[in-house]
Amino acid sequence: MEQYDSRVDAYIEKSAEFAKPVLQYIRQVVHEASPLISETIKWGFPFFEYKGTICQMAAFKEHCAFGFWKASLLNDPEKVLKIGDQTAGSFSKITRIEDLPSKNILTDFILQAIAMNSEKSVKAPVKKVKEPLEKASLAIPDYFIDFLVDHPKAMEVFEKFSYSHKKEYVVWITEAKTDATRLKRMETAVEWMTEGKSRHWKYQTK
Repeated sequence: MEQYDSRVDAYIEKSAEFAKPVLQYIRQVVHEASPLISETIKWGFPFFEYKGTICQMAAFKEHCAFGFWKASLLNDPEKVLKIGDQTAGSFSKITRIEDLPSKNILTDFILQAIAMNSEKSVKAPVKKVKEPLEKASLAIPDYFIDFLVDHPKAMEVFEKFSYSHKKEYVVWITEAKTDATRLKRMETAVEWMTEGKSRHWKYQTK
């Protein structure tokens, strides 16, 4: 896999003007941290990989997001990671480069993630939480389970939901016609579930 992917260039180019310098900066920091990292596009968004996913970034209408796949396993002495935040990524909503931690901190996280991916014994938390979800007769996509891993509160609520409530969310997400819509729905689902809400909470009588 190539270090740079032209699809990432295209993604940045079509992003909002405020997002372009943020995405370009993230991309630069990631590749400066290690020439071993390659780029790809998953679910319509840029991902950075080395023996597995390292991190990913995304641009939305009013903010950007940058997250680490194994964020909950990273050593974070400065307490800058927002584990379980309902927004996409590991640092809440980003509208400018200054919203990100320092370059040194980001580089340390990237190198930690590379080291973890290089050690077969270090696996993302999904391996620990995936099993109880799969025991249900409902077929839950791996990408949704993986997404829930970074949002423990939403995961906890989802696991306690009845079969019908789980199915409402799963059907809504899997019926998305594009990767961008699917990711947006997963973000919304996580936000609602973090608040303890079912898929059709707006229509439920109080």
